[in-house]
Amino acid sequence: MVYLDYNATTPLAPEVIDAITDSLKEAWGNPSSSYTAGLKAKDVISSAREQVANMIGASPNDIFFTSGGTESNNWVLHMAVQLFDFHDAADNNALGNGDRGSTRTRRVPHFITSNVEHDSVKLVLEHFKKSKIADVTFVPVLHSTGAVSVDEVLAAITPDTVMITLMLANNETGVIQPVKEICERVRILKRCEGETKRIYLHTDAAQALGKISVGVRDLGVDYLTIVGHKFYGPRIGAMCAVNPLKDTPVVPVLFGGGQERNLRPGTENTPMIAGLGKAAELVFKNLSRYQRHMADVRDYLEAQLQIKFGDSVVINGKFPTSQRLPNTCNVSFVNQKLKGGEILSKAPSVQASVGAACHSQDRPSHILISCGVLESVAWKALRISVGRETTRQDVDKALQQLESLFKEL
Repeated sequence: MVYLDYNATTPLAPEVIDAITDSLKEAWGNPSSSYTAGLKAKDVISSAREQVANMIGASPNDIFFTSGGTESNNWVLHMAVQLFDFHDAADNNALGNGDRGSTRTRRVPHFITSNVEHDSVKLVLEHFKKSKIADVTFVPVLHSTGAVSVDEVLAAITPDTVMITLMLANNETGVIQPVKEICERVRILKRCEGETKRIYLHTDAAQALGKISVGVRDLGVDYLTIVGHKFYGPRIGAMCAVNPLKDTPVVPVLFGGGQERNLRPGTENTPMIAGLGKAAELVFKNLSRYQRHMADVRDYLEAQLQIKFGDSVVINGKFPTSQRLPNTCNVSFVNQKLKGGEILSKAPSVQASVGAACHSQDRPSHILISCGVLESVAWKALRISVGRETTRQDVDKALQQLESLFKEL
């Protein structure tokens, strides 16, 4: 078996397993308790918060632990709606329009995103739009780059725009979005009276962390989503809010206990938080080495695909002017009758995918089609993503399996 689906999930690093195990044994107390067992757990969480913050150049106070990326993304999006409603009500009260009998038309917040987002952003915003909770503009990525145009994102801004949310790197093509450039342009906009005073900026960095350098302050975002199992950590996550409560507002969308500074209730999952912290520490210390290794193996893979299959393969998402994640290769075998899923079913020792793990596998990837890939080509695509352990020998084994399959056909 050759595992080539590291964008779907990664195994736990041995050091992460050790951190989780040690926490299960030694820090099993309730972190809210004031006796020794609870204080040990609280210390573990504090250390992990610092480790996660270091990974992205944040302050420990910026980090809020969550159950995963889906919760983090939902939290940020729902929070933006609350912030808009709060400021809209305050503005109308100041203008004398907040009387109970007022018949004014309710303004709704406006979001800007791309048409290649993860479902935990895409489906939330589609729900907002369908339910008339918010207006949404889905800016299409350019077929020439696989990324959004900075100018098109800026042109989509309206008086009611409350948030721009863009993934940092796409999980299927690996294309890196111009998040930093968009943030820089938005920061210098002058908002007029009657418009939202501030446009909040959010990036889902799930696929980028552990593969490229991610600095929250360098990007210029207000909120950033962290997902542990994409960088050899456990299946929990975090939400980063830069300088919360002072520069970046944070409001709860769940209610219960006082954990996470009364903003995200629920008894903390100390062992998994410990594992997340250790995974973040490994990235902080070793990212350059990880990055070089993955790029070497991915580039070798793409070179061998061209050597062995020639014009019968198309690398999707490899654009001359776009940067990609160092580990991601999306390839279509255009001269084969088999669809991507059928190829994998007939070559079970090659553990790859045809797209995002949480998407249906019985249709061509809408991400690829959004990037300008023909539907007939998208049907035949495989997403191959390498990891820290992947070797050139692994690539040779996988391609040998595919060669043998195609010869049989």
